[in-house]
Amino acid sequence: MASIMLVPRCPLIKAHLETRAARVTRSSTIFIPTTAARMESSTAANASPDSAGVTQTTEISDTLMQYVVLRRDLIDTWPLGSVVTQGCHASVAAIWENKDDPDTLRYCCPSNLDSMHKVTLEVKGEAQMLSLSEKLKPGGVAHKLWMEQPENIPTCLATKPYPKSFVSSFFKKLKLCK
Repeated sequence: MASIMLVPRCPLIKAHLETRAARVTRSSTIFIPTTAARMESSTAANASPDSAGVTQTTEISDTLMQYVVLRRDLIDTWPLGSVVTQGCHASVAAIWENKDDPDTLRYCCPSNLDSMHKVTLEVKGEAQMLSLSEKLKPGGVAHKLWMEQPENIPTCLATKPYPKSFVSSFFKKLKLCK
């Protein structure tokens, strides 16, 4: 299987990837097989093999999304601001824990800050939140299950940014938070 070369539009990401690539390969290209495998179908239209048989892309067309999942039982009983704060904590933590990930870097690039995409969904309660977290782990979906302290209550879950086509299937049965 051919690797995919990421060609970021953001100069900060390009510099970061080139720095990492210099440590990994002899050229300024970094190859990320796990990312390449899931992006192959979404980038096939924009890809062309070079003389070494490596697939290169000029742009990744799949929208990067961050999913945030709140608990309906808390929305109905806690002050709205407190529940929103839980979602903010989980979102920032998921991004920070994955700050070196290429998708996270693209999502947080200065040129993309005004066009971030998030979907806020809801589950009924704690059991469904814990179940969702357990389903995401074997699927390889990096996420943060936010635990409110000192009570140790799971209040919210947020994924790192992913191409929508990679993670949407994990969330298709959940309702939009209203």
